[in-house]
Amino acid sequence: MKGYKIIGLMSGTSLDGLDIAFCHFKKENEQWFFDIEAAKSISYDQNMRESLKNAVHLSAEQLLRLHNQYGKWLGEQTQLFISEKKINPQTIASHGHTVFYQPQNGFTLQIGSGQHLSNVVQLPVICDFPCGRCCFGRTRCTLSPHWRSTSVCRIRFLPEFWEVSVTFLLKREGKRIAYDIGIANMILNHLCRKIGKNYDHNGNLAKNGKLLPTLLERLNKLPYYQTDYPKSTGFEWFSKEILPIVESIDAKVEDLLYTAVHHICGQIKINVEKHLSPFKKQKLLITGGGALNTFLIETLKEKLDKQIEIIVPEKQIIEFKEALIFAFMGVLRLENQINILSSVTGARKDSCGGILFLPQ
Repeated sequence: MKGYKIIGLMSGTSLDGLDIAFCHFKKENEQWFFDIEAAKSISYDQNMRESLKNAVHLSAEQLLRLHNQYGKWLGEQTQLFISEKKINPQTIASHGHTVFYQPQNGFTLQIGSGQHLSNVVQLPVICDFPCGRCCFGRTRCTLSPHWRSTSVCRIRFLPEFWEVSVTFLLKREGKRIAYDIGIANMILNHLCRKIGKNYDHNGNLAKNGKLLPTLLERLNKLPYYQTDYPKSTGFEWFSKEILPIVESIDAKVEDLLYTAVHHICGQIKINVEKHLSPFKKQKLLITGGGALNTFLIETLKEKLDKQIEIIVPEKQIIEFKEALIFAFMGVLRLENQINILSSVTGARKDSCGGILFLPQ
């Protein structure tokens, strides 16, 4: 049985902090299995949060300096994690922090120098996965199909509540397909920050709100929802398309949250029904931070057909799934196996992404 012990690093667009997961992957009979043996979330201090938030406005020289500084910081945090957990990883796989996300224009930029990170931890580092997957005409940049390939459950639909969007994964005509349904946690967290909170715990604020029909209608009419897959959202899309609508509505935060939850769940319902096999029981695995929002999950259950069973995994999977995904991307890169699917990205062909840096 072949195995890898790899650390996955993930910095989310929401700027909450860095997720670190030490993952053990084993391959048996062409099936991958995994365990998260140790994990930790590290919050950004105010200086780091502001630096990353404002990175999009930096000059080329300033951005390169931050790229190197952040790579070194990632290495320092990873080294502390290794010492604290007393573990011996073989490799580090890092997503970096997204500054620009424009796959439709052929580029996306994640900062966090792999060489600086590798030099600090004195281990091989694999990073720059997104840059590689924009080289073949890609319009979509998701890695979530390989999360499903590690699962031993037979799951039909997999909505993932990422910071910016809900990523939808399914298998159709023998191919894995994934695309962003629309907005998710970022709109909820943005609204909560208006009243000094980082997020809506269990959806308690939204639960006490009322529907704002005008806001719901305007969100549902966004051109993005009329576009067929492959497609994806990003922070830039959120800022350009979502924020102007939300900020134009003068209403209580609770009402804005309630309406946003119904918008999110309504779009999931539309997309699930689009691919649903009639009169057949289906399983829907919910992951990502939104899976912890009990009001959102209750609302989704109310909207979906009773034939669909909603499954919420253990909390560790919910909280560290993205770090797990990038650890597995690193495994596939070391195996020289395809880790980017053209059926998902709309590229001309499948490919193997990720740049390997060795310590110096």
